[in-house]
Amino acid sequence: MSSTRVRRVGGLRAAVCLLLAVPVAGSWARDVSTMSVNVNVVSVLATVRDRQGRLVTNLTTDDFVLREDDVPQKIRYFSRESDLPLTVGLLVDTSRSQTGVLDQESGASRVFLDQVLREGKDQAFVTHFDTRVETLQGLTSSRCQLAAALDQLTIPDQVATLLYSAVQQSCGDLMSRQPGRKAIILLTDGVEWKDPVSMDAAIEAAQRADTILYSIRLSEPAHSWRPLRAAVMEGMKKHGKDDLERMARETGGTSFAVTKQQSIAAIYSQIESELRNQYSIGYLPARSTPDGQYHRIELSVRDRHLSVAARDGYYSK
Repeated sequence: MSSTRVRRVGGLRAAVCLLLAVPVAGSWARDVSTMSVNVNVVSVLATVRDRQGRLVTNLTTDDFVLREDDVPQKIRYFSRESDLPLTVGLLVDTSRSQTGVLDQESGASRVFLDQVLREGKDQAFVTHFDTRVETLQGLTSSRCQLAAALDQLTIPDQVATLLYSAVQQSCGDLMSRQPGRKAIILLTDGVEWKDPVSMDAAIEAAQRADTILYSIRLSEPAHSWRPLRAAVMEGMKKHGKDDLERMARETGGTSFAVTKQQSIAAIYSQIESELRNQYSIGYLPARSTPDGQYHRIELSVRDRHLSVAARDGYYSK
């Protein structure tokens, strides 16, 4: 049984959600393209940007160059507009360092889910992590139930941040069973503490579950802490920034930072744009059967003024 615990959200709001919730149609999974049916087909979701950071949405198959383990691959499936079901996981850091920004995280997350989720087709879940990993709301397409879960976020007195455990458990327990497009959004400062799971294990879990990792980095300002703690935390946050960027890069996502010039709401809008403007690319590797090994993917475009975000590899299964 999973170590991730699912808590029922109580109160009047949850009762209203039960009355209004629309069941997820059993046929939605059948909308997935035939790429996911054939185990030999490798599918890659990618976003392309120009040097100004603007999304490029008018490319064709001939604009892309694809290699697996340094071997050129022929792109056999290509789509500029993916209507596949979307599964989104919100992983919210509720450790002590997030005390001053938790309300901001919760409010912006609620707006994001309202905008991106198509009820009856897309699904999302809400998990928080601090000294433990806990799923407050399992997979649902009900915005009401998800909002109720976000209302339950609190900061514990104990100190720990099980960041990588949250990614590993969410991918293994929830994402690995879902078809279609899958993305996890991490709201955190990137500082793990007392986590028994490594970053490499978290990345592997995401790659095995074909899940893209996005991160939104934010925390209390350092000037709100005592000088010694501020100095220590600044060093840890720099390391956390590098880790979040690597996790996003190797799974095909993007790492963002909340600043005075870029609000969390603006970042969520960028993530929504990326999820709505992905290229879906599929190819058939030379292997006749899956070998269980990790294989590196290199996806690029012929125009060197453009950059591609796509996962670095996959585990053949």
